[in-house]
Amino acid sequence: MAAPEGRRAAPGLQATRPCPVHPVVLRLPLPSSSRAGKRQRGRCGGKGGEGRAGQGWGRAGRAELGRAAASRRPPRSPGPVPSAPGPRETGRPPAGLHGAPARPALLASAPALGLLLGDPLRPVLLRGEATPGAPVRSQGRPCGPPLALAAQRHPRFRGLFDFSRPVLLSGGLYTQQLWDSLSQRKAPYGWQGLSRQDVISTLSLLNGSESAQLFGAGRKPRQDCVRCAVVGNGGILNGSRQGLDIDAHDYVFRLNGAVIKGFEQDVGTKTSFYGFTVNTMKNSLISYGKLGFTSVPRGQQDLRYIFIPSDLRDYVMLRAAVLGEPVRKGPDQGDRPQTYFGPEASAGKFKLLHPDFISYLTQRFLKSRLMNTNFGDLYMPSTGALMLLTALHTCDQVSAFGFITSNYWKFSDHYFDRVKKPLVFYANHDLSLEAALWRDLHVAGILRLYQR
Repeated sequence: MAAPEGRRAAPGLQATRPCPVHPVVLRLPLPSSSRAGKRQRGRCGGKGGEGRAGQGWGRAGRAELGRAAASRRPPRSPGPVPSAPGPRETGRPPAGLHGAPARPALLASAPALGLLLGDPLRPVLLRGEATPGAPVRSQGRPCGPPLALAAQRHPRFRGLFDFSRPVLLSGGLYTQQLWDSLSQRKAPYGWQGLSRQDVISTLSLLNGSESAQLFGAGRKPRQDCVRCAVVGNGGILNGSRQGLDIDAHDYVFRLNGAVIKGFEQDVGTKTSFYGFTVNTMKNSLISYGKLGFTSVPRGQQDLRYIFIPSDLRDYVMLRAAVLGEPVRKGPDQGDRPQTYFGPEASAGKFKLLHPDFISYLTQRFLKSRLMNTNFGDLYMPSTGALMLLTALHTCDQVSAFGFITSNYWKFSDHYFDRVKKPLVFYANHDLSLEAALWRDLHVAGILRLYQR
């Protein structure tokens, strides 16, 4: 599961209490499928995407995928997708995935042609010709129905998914209009109260194509079907022996306290993306150091780090990491980012999740009732939820391991726990809402949720 995830900054590695920010424990009901929710206990911070999950993919998901694969009829166009609240942040034409310009003709024809709108640098075979755009049904490697097709066919989810939204924020997307828009919302959904100079100085370093695209050029040979695994830290993975299955995916996302050594058979060894906020990363190093999490994933050539901008400290740490210099201000002042991410400093090594994308995910998929309570300023989707939804907007197929499911109470908080620690719900995340979302996406054939 995840490290404690506070919206407020932890002072640093010298801290002794992993979760000083959220003393309030909420007993929230789990989805109706779990009446055992009363037996839940214990967990700090945010497990979010790192809740429980289990073994096997489940009959409902297999049946849904089988029906989708058997159907050859092109899906009906879902019609216009409603916009998320708030003004559009730029005066440019609508942006494509990862910030690339959208192609209106391709976007308009995608539902009828069965196209998955993905990485704009990967070619699409459209009427026999290669067109820059998103991947279609796999040509070289059988992919089955891409998740975007399942989403377009689903009466609920076709109105929620917007595959044309920019996922990452880079310097090329910054405009005065974007500043005016995002400065009206607090982090992680915007820049209200943040120093404009700090934001701009960070974005100015993210000015290459590698910063604008999740699957940047030069990483792996482009494929017709991109399969992604998102690995949470839920205790259900202990003894699961899913390591080989996880590593067989093209890209593997991990987050927060992702312990690998000693658990290779259960969680694999491959890491393509590591997602975190500075707060959750540091709290994970504090809380789980004695359990094996002594450093964030390092050493793999294609490894990239995804910053979730929950606070100004994330922008400041990111800038220092790119420049290879100590952090100059804030609670992390004096920190040397290379101690976390390695000595190689380059902008292409780091990604920044777009605040407007986080807002879109929250409003469309995880709009919790906690937002209208006294805990509204604390609430945000968990790190795991943000990473899983990022993968669902960028990959052709997504498998989720170690995420919260209805029988979470059977398992320990984390797969690396030495004694069983049950789950507690805190006010900063709505884990019951996340559990219901993963269940529904699994049943709809959009996501493969590992359960047992």
